[in-house]
Amino acid sequence: MKAQSWLSVNFFTFFFTWGIFLPYWTGWLVYEKELSVAAASSIIAAGLFARSFSTLFLFPELSKRFSLAILMKALPVISTCILLLFLPVDSFAGLMLVMILFSLFYPNILPMMESNASLLMRTDRIHYGRSRSWGSVGYTVGLIVVGLVTAIWTESSIFAVMTVGSVMMIAGAFQYAPEALQEKVSPKRGSYKAVFQTPGFILVISICVLIQGAHASYYNYGFIYLQELNVSNAYIGFILNIAVLSEIAFFAIADRFFKDRPAAFMFFIASIAAVVRWALVGLFPSLWIFLFTQLFHSLTFGLAHYAFIRYLYRSVDKQLIPTAQGVYASLGMGLSAAVLTQVGGLLYDIDSGLAFTGMSIAVLPAILLSIIMHQKRIA
Repeated sequence: MKAQSWLSVNFFTFFFTWGIFLPYWTGWLVYEKELSVAAASSIIAAGLFARSFSTLFLFPELSKRFSLAILMKALPVISTCILLLFLPVDSFAGLMLVMILFSLFYPNILPMMESNASLLMRTDRIHYGRSRSWGSVGYTVGLIVVGLVTAIWTESSIFAVMTVGSVMMIAGAFQYAPEALQEKVSPKRGSYKAVFQTPGFILVISICVLIQGAHASYYNYGFIYLQELNVSNAYIGFILNIAVLSEIAFFAIADRFFKDRPAAFMFFIASIAAVVRWALVGLFPSLWIFLFTQLFHSLTFGLAHYAFIRYLYRSVDKQLIPTAQGVYASLGMGLSAAVLTQVGGLLYDIDSGLAFTGMSIAVLPAILLSIIMHQKRIA
């Protein structure tokens, strides 16, 4: 299998599960385990804190000791075994423990996949946007399948679909990996100090923390929020998919239109879009407004993520990429989301709209940081 196809298949299978876990797991805990939104939020937040720790420390350390090809097989298998522990556990403390354990392994597949892509961009000249768009397709399929299945049966079927997706992920991971991934790529130089000393990295990761972290309320409460708007489960999957379809469209054209754009410009546009998106959802509790703002996902997630990948390609040493990806996944996708998930849960208990308005306020500093990045001519 060619490197481009291998990457596309594994992006698809991982994001199929990600499209189930990210938007639906809070709902599964609420409806299947009969937890309150606040209690489920605490469990999700604990998982995000564990995720930030594991992607910051565990993944870079593993990448120093094992090749990415080996990790591609090990992490999905371990994650699936831990996933099965959710089924028999019903207590709050037990679910918290399983979530933390699960979050030490499963989320590391994300920076691992992005590291694979970053390395193959250099060694095999693959097109990142082309393969990453297949990840978005997988996410889309996951959303639709869960939406239809829960409409036919109940929210308990979310777990069954997640399990099937995990088995698919294992099958994809055991396809023979490209040669470039067979060797360890992060020996002595793969240190945090070297990453943070890379010109502009602190500024870039700060912007990512704000923009990506602000998706916390959407990912964790979007499903419940739409139910409050009296939307049928059968349609929720399709509504959430509008965001992913816009993301797919973006990644399909990203290399053509944004490959040579400054990263600061891309971050600036993404931060403006994030402020507008979450303000509209929070201030106007309307299905039509929610539908419209779904199109913004191509900018608030897609463009911001692409800007970081282009920054890595232009400015970060090859040996530091796994560590840099670990920091990004930990701080940009984990720690910030953990904090804002907890904040969003408290705001949601007061008023559902506040959970989204708060995200709009949180992302405001990213606009200023993007301007500073432009002035310093970084990436």
